[in-house]
Amino acid sequence: MSNVLVINAGSSSLKYQLVDPESGDAAAKGLIERVGTSGGHLKHESGEQVDERDIDVPDHTAAVAAMREAIERGGITLGPDTVAAVGHRIVHGGRHFTEPTLIDERVESEIERVSVLAPLHNPAGLAGVRSAREAFPDLPHVAVFDTAFFADLPAPAATYAIDRTVTREHAIRRYGFHGTSHEYVSAQVARFLGRDDLRQVVLHLGNGASASAVLAGRPVETSMGLTPLEGLVMGTRSGDIDPGIPLHLSRVAGLDVDGIDDLLNRRSGIYGLSGHRDFRDLVSAKDGGDDDARLAFEVYVHRLVKYVGAYAAVLGGIDALTFTAGVGENSAPLRAAVLERLGFLGLTLDPHRNEERSGKARRIDSGEDLPAVLVVPTNEEWAIARHAVETART
Repeated sequence: MSNVLVINAGSSSLKYQLVDPESGDAAAKGLIERVGTSGGHLKHESGEQVDERDIDVPDHTAAVAAMREAIERGGITLGPDTVAAVGHRIVHGGRHFTEPTLIDERVESEIERVSVLAPLHNPAGLAGVRSAREAFPDLPHVAVFDTAFFADLPAPAATYAIDRTVTREHAIRRYGFHGTSHEYVSAQVARFLGRDDLRQVVLHLGNGASASAVLAGRPVETSMGLTPLEGLVMGTRSGDIDPGIPLHLSRVAGLDVDGIDDLLNRRSGIYGLSGHRDFRDLVSAKDGGDDDARLAFEVYVHRLVKYVGAYAAVLGGIDALTFTAGVGENSAPLRAAVLERLGFLGLTLDPHRNEERSGKARRIDSGEDLPAVLVVPTNEEWAIARHAVETART
């Protein structure tokens, strides 16, 4: 089985992995940062070998070339004999992209058209697509959309209560994000527990954070909406706020659209409340008596508890609550604080299990029956690789 080259292009970065779609093992992986500046940086890993150096990456074309050079320097030639497909993470699929899609010029144009819904993400993803298709014209390229898993949310969950003419004309609905992670993790939970009829709540908690309610493998609710701003408290994003706040700030503080966008996406959340960007630093500051850090932690936990409770109501009960992504997988104090307030749902916590670090899916509750509480490492690259190779075969 050939590998899949998975590319995640950001506005100033290119993250990549060469993944075996059967096992999920990565033959090589890396991150190129500060794309578009004169001070680029590459960190490439292949086995136990690490290549880290400053490089010149004025654009994504240069970043893709640097990625190729780093992989091939490690002895792996990228071509049809070794790579089955190139999988691209694209944040927003709009109304039309509801499954992984083989990329051609028409698909590129549609991704560009829906960039109005994700101006911070889709243009960068598209730049990565175009650069990679130019570099690897003989390989199939597949777009895997963050929104696809939530494309068929029930209408009551997907619909905003604003003028229907406006929503239709401007494609306004709740799209949801982190779909690749929620799909992968909920499937891993079903496999781990040996049940395909579960009522699940999945908490993807990283710098970006989202929750989903999954019933028998299909999502019925999710916290992010038209954009990734809605929902949980995040690293620098506010999550849910009164929609009147931006209007109020425009009137009384003179903030324009760009200023409000900057405030809510880059200067809010944990960072806005406490000044800390790393959740580990937040917990340390809280434990050290920092009142701002304590309040930020409590706000974060409160929002999580509120969403879990709401989703249990939507699902008619809960069989499994799962923590994933950087914060969810690694912050035992956060999990303990959340579970302390969810006993009324039958959810429990074993302190010793909670403190363990295994890198594998595991239960952290105190029983063996349902409901279960789990920690499941996400692996979006593996999920993208599997989608890409399946799509390329069709």
